[in-house]
Amino acid sequence: MQALLDAIALIEPGSDARRVFHGRGGLHPGCEQWTLDAFPPVWLLTSFQPVPEETLAVIHTALAARWDVIAPGEPLNWVFQCRGEGQADTRLMAGNTPDPHVVTEHGARYLVHLLKGQNHGLFLDMAEGRRWVRAHAAGQKVLNLFAYTCAFSVVALQGGAKQVVNVDMSAGAMAIGQQNHPLNALKEGASFLVHDIFKTWGKITRGGPYGLVIVDPPSHQKGSFVASHDYIKLIRRLPDLLRPEGRVLLCLNAPQLSPAFLMDQMQAAAPELVFEERLANPAVFADVSQDRSLKVLVYRAPAVVRAGAAS
Repeated sequence: MQALLDAIALIEPGSDARRVFHGRGGLHPGCEQWTLDAFPPVWLLTSFQPVPEETLAVIHTALAARWDVIAPGEPLNWVFQCRGEGQADTRLMAGNTPDPHVVTEHGARYLVHLLKGQNHGLFLDMAEGRRWVRAHAAGQKVLNLFAYTCAFSVVALQGGAKQVVNVDMSAGAMAIGQQNHPLNALKEGASFLVHDIFKTWGKITRGGPYGLVIVDPPSHQKGSFVASHDYIKLIRRLPDLLRPEGRVLLCLNAPQLSPAFLMDQMQAAAPELVFEERLANPAVFADVSQDRSLKVLVYRAPAVVRAGAAS
């Protein structure tokens, strides 16, 4: 646990949501169970193993001591979440969480909810993916598959996208996504389809072609999507969704699946799409193995795409 305590002692003030400590990357032996995130004004500590109360008390003392230095007189707010065996136990350990809780990242604003469920409304490891989309969305019609709370939609419109079509089967996540747009003074340009993507291909395809398609599915969501079996079903559709020279952003956060998994499936199911690059993850998310860490790959369609459309 010492590496976590050392990271806490070096925390610097910051207004953006960000990861502070990433034990999951395996670069801090003995701390693989820990992550610490800043969702200002709240700290979120996550353990992927059960933790004794004595350990939490030590961490509380460390957080309080550092907070007194960087924000003297301000209350310490922190939440602890213990994940294990598919369940999450979440506790408010000190202070409170705002309601609504709005955080920022590179000038964009997002609603988050730290006390509800395992996912909090914004995946911090995808920060560079969002930066890339903002930089490449100008003038494009964008398809955002597995949109969740529509963070990609927000940055695409901020980057000058003509239109963004968001698709996700979770009405709750999509409702938050709809709120994220006016939070950023985005009043038009986005549509929201609460549908099972695999049952909506006709409507999705008719809305194209798209200059940018974002594919960011869960790695394993029982009854909905399992990457090892279902990702290729998405890949098969890509050539019919993209306009000539359109790009696709393929995302996968499954430690057991390497970049070669995606690249081999692309070669098998959409060989006409050309690999351009793998985006670097934020430095704080460094991992002992690049194969294990978040995969974000960019592909481009040829100047002329094949005729026909899937239905």
